[in-house]
Amino acid sequence: MNFEEPNGKEIFRDSVSTVTKEGKRKFIYPKKPSGKFYKARTIVSYFLLAFLFITPFIKMHGQPFFILNFIDRKFIIFGIPFGPHDFYLLALAIITIIVSIFLFTVIWGRLFCGWICPQTIFMEMVFRKIEYLIEGDSKKQLTDTKKLSKKILKHAVFFAISFIISNFFLAYIIGADRLEKIITDSPSQHLGGLFSMIIFSGFFYWIYSSFREQVCTFVCPYGRLQGVLLDQNSVVIAYDYRRGEPRGKIKKAVRQNLGDCIDCKLCVDVCPTGIDIRNGTQLECVNCTACIDECNKVMEKINRPKGLIRYASKNEIETGKRNIFTPRAIGYSVVLLILFSLTTYLLATRTNFDINILRTPGMLYQEQPGGKISNLYDIKIVNKTFNSMQAKLKVMNLNGEIKLIGNDLNVEPQAVAQAKFLIILPKEKVNRLKTPIQIGIVENGQLIKVINTSFFGKAE
Repeated sequence: MNFEEPNGKEIFRDSVSTVTKEGKRKFIYPKKPSGKFYKARTIVSYFLLAFLFITPFIKMHGQPFFILNFIDRKFIIFGIPFGPHDFYLLALAIITIIVSIFLFTVIWGRLFCGWICPQTIFMEMVFRKIEYLIEGDSKKQLTDTKKLSKKILKHAVFFAISFIISNFFLAYIIGADRLEKIITDSPSQHLGGLFSMIIFSGFFYWIYSSFREQVCTFVCPYGRLQGVLLDQNSVVIAYDYRRGEPRGKIKKAVRQNLGDCIDCKLCVDVCPTGIDIRNGTQLECVNCTACIDECNKVMEKINRPKGLIRYASKNEIETGKRNIFTPRAIGYSVVLLILFSLTTYLLATRTNFDINILRTPGMLYQEQPGGKISNLYDIKIVNKTFNSMQAKLKVMNLNGEIKLIGNDLNVEPQAVAQAKFLIILPKEKVNRLKTPIQIGIVENGQLIKVINTSFFGKAE
């Protein structure tokens, strides 16, 4: 592939590897990768896939370990329940994640895309492996005479896997128990849900059977962030042009003083987005390390040092020194440390219930029979758990009586309850205008909180 015009202008930066000059889609058939990095990525991917498929079935205290039920506003993340009242925590966590992405990208480039991103894992470690298993390597996919029957089988398997994965994603939204009920019930009882699931499965299937790498190139905004976040010290997958240039075929390289690159183009053949990494960092590169493995195998065969293509920064290739702790990286690190510390503190001090008790505004004391006086209070309880709460109130520091106005103080899961109540005290116990008073909130016989407030009376 010629990436330069006769005048030396780099035209590869003005085009996309998956689009022809005529503007038509150019499908990529990458060579099957292998090597040290590919094995490591496979292990990481299997661990993440196992986490994806096992997590919906894990329970803690009778509740899912992880669920994002937007319909019922039920959110549990790693066993911690969250609700709309925790929006501030969600906003802070999102900001923390964004800053961590910025920091990670400034230092390590697009490492996330190649090792952790769900799109890459599903594409390269699930669907691409099935494709290689059924159709063979890239050359067989293009030349096999039995291609049609194999493609039909491949796409049937693709859709079946898409349907299975879609159901597991659904378990994260409605829970494994409800999903099991839907599966075991007659389809006629859930026609709307079944129709929606087939549509979602079809969309999922289309992504991995047809759209593929274009998700990373045209849809994902993270690739475009590279243009703002990367600098000359960012560690990316890079071609060592100082070692490799000028290029030349192996026989020619023996005769002349050429670089280590023998221009075999195997790094291009194995690339899942069809780029030539020797042209430098590009938008399409997802840091999948396939080119590193392939180039290292070639270097072994020709008795040259490995690492012609490797994780390195531009400055590292030019100077031989890696400088990670740049002012930008330090700045992001400080901000991230502050945000992470604040988020951790708020999570550590977060309670299952938020309880507020205030004297009703504009009200003084009320005379009660039997030589007693009362104050009227408002109580608000936020139940952050997924269990019902039956709260009882009692005066802790004085011999007083609490009379709840209305029904019992029952709080539904992830709900807010408000009520009014009277605290009644003997007059002889109130000898000043403001008497400190402690109100205990008891749930299931256990004291969960003590509120300090004041009781208004008649000063003697």
